[in-house]
Amino acid sequence: MKASLPWITIAAALLLLSLIVPDTNARSRKPRHSSPQASSSGSASTPSASSAAKKKSKKRRSRREPTQKAPTPDRIKEIQSALGRRGYYQGEPNGKWDLNTVAAMQKFQSGNGLEPSGKINALSLQKLGLGSEIAGVSAPRPPVPATTPAAPAPAPAPARPPSPPPSSTSNSASAAKPPSR
Repeated sequence: MKASLPWITIAAALLLLSLIVPDTNARSRKPRHSSPQASSSGSASTPSASSAAKKKSKKRRSRREPTQKAPTPDRIKEIQSALGRRGYYQGEPNGKWDLNTVAAMQKFQSGNGLEPSGKINALSLQKLGLGSEIAGVSAPRPPVPATTPAAPAPAPAPARPPSPPPSSTSNSASAAKPPSR
């Protein structure tokens, strides 16, 4: 017990010294996360800096929902079967998107003029016969109204009689003005 007594007195002396001696580099240092005991040291800038840092770290960020869900094992089996019927996938469909399935999809995509990414996309599923009939097509257009007019059509404007073509022998500007002297 007596051997640890000098260490305790040294630690207590350092603690007292740090409380008494002003810190001249307080502004140049980054604020530290301190315990509640150290923040009550009497320095006015330390508690606000540490509480500001704590407020920043406690901000909650909302977790973004993924826009596309992963396919189920049954859907993967369906895709593997379709690739197998076309000769791109060898083996029994297992419902796992493994390296053999990725390679089969890449071969299928490159053989059908698609980007060979090996990933499932709407155009690949459409070409396999598993996707939507309108995959990759532009957004639907509003229906065109029927040809029966709701209101009477405006009358066409009366036609003007054609104007005579300008003659090449006379200049209309010179005919209107007398020659100057």
